[in-house]
Amino acid sequence: MKKYSLLFLLIPMVFYSQEKLDVYFDFDKYDLNEPGLKKINSWIAEGKNYEVTKLYGFCDWKGTNQYNDTLAMKRVYTVYNFLKQSKIDVKKEIEIRGFGEDFVQSGVQEENRRVTIIFQEKKEIPIVVTSEQKLKDKVKGSKVGDLIRLPNFYFFNNSAKIVPKSQPILYDLLCLMNDNPKLKIEIQGHICCKLPSDIDAVSTARARAIFNFLVINKVDRKRLSFKGYGVTRPIHPIPEKNTQEEDDNRRVEIMIVAN
Repeated sequence: MKKYSLLFLLIPMVFYSQEKLDVYFDFDKYDLNEPGLKKINSWIAEGKNYEVTKLYGFCDWKGTNQYNDTLAMKRVYTVYNFLKQSKIDVKKEIEIRGFGEDFVQSGVQEENRRVTIIFQEKKEIPIVVTSEQKLKDKVKGSKVGDLIRLPNFYFFNNSAKIVPKSQPILYDLLCLMNDNPKLKIEIQGHICCKLPSDIDAVSTARARAIFNFLVINKVDRKRLSFKGYGVTRPIHPIPEKNTQEEDDNRRVEIMIVAN
């Protein structure tokens, strides 16, 4: 496992917590409709210190792939221009993606015609600063066998259902796989708070859920594998002493198989 040194400097700095907002579009349109305008304006009216970091565009399955890819990007730039005109803080290195129809389609067609705004509220609080880099930078500097933890990735209790605030990390991982076609990984699930003798399939189900998400979104399954380790590889001894140790043990990691 690659080890990253920690810089324990307790200083005031900006803390980020990612969230998302979905804005829906009319069929075959890329102009903001009245409900979409109302939703964005209500979000802006909250008056919080938001910074937009990513814009993802989506379409339903009607039409050709090429047409839907173009339409998805038109929707993205409609939202981008509206945010800029509204003086919303848009990150200089903002990530813009159009997924067209190549994503997990909802059974409700209206939900597929959308732009997802991923943003973060900036708060000035003291935190422990570490030298750990973003997921993309970690993978870029990794070698075969290295383990990389997916940060702030959580599931509902005793379930393989991912909590909404962790959804952006799934897309981070999807984009990482798309941007690095030679990358192969094993998705590893871990849990906390149980004895090694306890029978528990949750860690495997959680790793499988991420595997299925990537496969459904067109990542070649030959580049992926998954495994649940239960509580056999804890970071902290079991039973854990506090909730922080529980969170550390309850994690998802990817192991670099090829890079």
